[in-house]
Amino acid sequence: EVQLVESGGGLVQAGGSLRLSCAASEFTVDDYAIGWFRQGPGKEREGVSSISSIDGSTYYADSVKGRFIISSDDATDTVYLQMNSLKPEDTAVYYCAAGTRVIRPYSQYEYDYWGQGTQVTVSS
Repeated sequence: EVQLVESGGGLVQAGGSLRLSCAASEFTVDDYAIGWFRQGPGKEREGVSSISSIDGSTYYADSVKGRFIISSDDATDTVYLQMNSLKPEDTAVYYCAAGTRVIRPYSQYEYDYWGQGTQVTVSS
């Protein structure tokens, strides 16, 4: 069955960078939109970024625009989220997700498959 596995989380100081990876198996990335979501303590899950593997179009939440970059590598069925200039408010569990027929890339309900999440902690 479809599996998504996130990696790359960790502890970083404010202003630092991390790169998250989402490795996909049992499906072709080309057929899915891949999104990154995050959920901080006491917060609802929010859409961070997404990429369409069909046309490469991307979405970024206003809170991360200009700091985060999403990319995909079809050869390895991997989607990356490069996170720069990290802030303490970026602290959250980050999840990757895959979906088809995605209309609202920022909505968690558009996605069918989810990874287990990776913790990102940004210290001040």
